[in-house]
Amino acid sequence: MFRHIPNGLTLSNLLFGFLSIGATSLGDYQNAAIFILIGMMFDSMDGWTARKMGVETSFGKELDSLADIVTFGAAPAMLIFWTTFSNLGFIGLLIAGTFPVFGAIRLARFNIDTETTSKSYFTGVPITAAGGIIALLSLFNYIIPQAALSAVYMLLCILMVSRIPVPSLKEVPVPKYTVIITMLLVSLIIVTRYNALIEYSNLIVLAIIIYILFLIVFAVLKKKRIRKAEGYGEPHS
Repeated sequence: MFRHIPNGLTLSNLLFGFLSIGATSLGDYQNAAIFILIGMMFDSMDGWTARKMGVETSFGKELDSLADIVTFGAAPAMLIFWTTFSNLGFIGLLIAGTFPVFGAIRLARFNIDTETTSKSYFTGVPITAAGGIIALLSLFNYIIPQAALSAVYMLLCILMVSRIPVPSLKEVPVPKYTVIITMLLVSLIIVTRYNALIEYSNLIVLAIIIYILFLIVFAVLKKKRIRKAEGYGEPHS
């Protein structure tokens, strides 16, 4: 039963990607962006959970890639089209469609690139980070010029398939999960400050609670691992 938990987290990521696309089609762009950020939370949990539980599988890795192309490829593309490129019609659709296309190339290359997957950096910007950036920028599109948003969008497409080394945050003394949850919470606080009419507040609160519990478990396990390592290093009489 427990071996299915990581896949459940991956499918939750996929579900929120679909919810984002649905919210965009309904004109609820604010929550569409928030759903992508919630998808980021689940995406950061599934791989870590699989490794700690010793249940990593090829099926799980492929499932993760499929979920990522929806949540961080198709969903941001839909969001950016309706908020930025819709006035261009079919040309706008083509421009928006470059994001999932380049993201799919990035994921496929990552899955077969055995030379960099074990190091502390990625080759090119991960699709998760790129999709999350688009979601964050969309939350504040009322103060960001459309030209600037368009430029960042196309730049991220290029960076995803580039050979530029990007730190994976594994070597940073602050857990990368904390960075993600901090970005989400700050974004939600700012958005709710300007707009209190968030329809899916229960889902958002539930996701934050789940993620905070995950961070607590992460911190406890890490502390135990450090203590265990220190115990092994003590001299024996």
